[in-house]
Amino acid sequence: MAGDATKIGILLGTRGLVMSAIRKGEPANADVMLELAERVDDAGLDSVWVGDSLVSKPRLEPVAAMSAIAARTKNVRIGTAVMLPAIRHAVPLAHSLATADILSHGRIVIGAGVGGAFTPGQAQDWIAAGVDPKTRAARFTEMVQVMKRLWTEDHVTFNGKHFNLDDVTLNPRPVQPGGVPILLATHYHTGSERQVLRAARHGDGIIGISDYPADFAATVSKVDELVVAEGRDLSTFEHVYYMTVHIGDDHAKAKEEAEDFLVSYYGLNHWGDRWGPWGTPDEIAAKMREFGDAGADHLVVRFAGWDQLAQWERFKNEVLPKFRG
Repeated sequence: MAGDATKIGILLGTRGLVMSAIRKGEPANADVMLELAERVDDAGLDSVWVGDSLVSKPRLEPVAAMSAIAARTKNVRIGTAVMLPAIRHAVPLAHSLATADILSHGRIVIGAGVGGAFTPGQAQDWIAAGVDPKTRAARFTEMVQVMKRLWTEDHVTFNGKHFNLDDVTLNPRPVQPGGVPILLATHYHTGSERQVLRAARHGDGIIGISDYPADFAATVSKVDELVVAEGRDLSTFEHVYYMTVHIGDDHAKAKEEAEDFLVSYYGLNHWGDRWGPWGTPDEIAAKMREFGDAGADHLVVRFAGWDQLAQWERFKNEVLPKFRG
């Protein structure tokens, strides 16, 4: 059963703070994000996370944000949920992440995905970076392979469709002996067999979003079976689920604020009831337990609300005791 064994992380609003600044016509201010990171660290939780996008959903650049968070915290792991590596080049990104890992004393973890290009807005992330959106999946797979080798090998030569390296040695390397762990986005509803195989073959774990608990359980089972078939060590393979909640005693008001936040965030509510719950601490804790029982050994919680610190205080004081209990 879920409870004390399940690790808990909090998503920090690098997108929300930009949206709030745009609404107010003011420069973006990261003070609330950094304060929330400190509060999560002080509370003894396991991790904090930041998102990623370029121009479609403006926010802070994730590696710079993680480095700032590293300077303000001591114990939490610092991750991305999720990064879009393929809008970048593999070698500079490997260098940036290694640097962040050093600055954090080995606390960086990367949740990473292929990313969407299903709307003209989403496609702009790739086009603005000079990347053909149609190549993003193959480019992403090569990036994972290249970065892992750069973090652990000297004189790396790689001949791929998107990246070619000839005798490249990258220093400094991450503090973590095997390099920065990379959790590959793997989903039941929007995933594919190729996505599952890529995670099992190249990932250090998976990160899911927008699935029902039974869907996530099915994904975990399928990926784990392939991890074993690939001859890899399942005992160190992580299963992370990213969930979005809003804590409130008035359901109608909680739903209204959550949907206002999410529509501002994405431009539309395209996940429907696969997000949530919006409701009482009991309801939030119960849903967290469902995902823990479905195989999530680490839950990342995002607050769908403008007052992130108020949501955090309710989560810490009212949800966590019920979940742990």
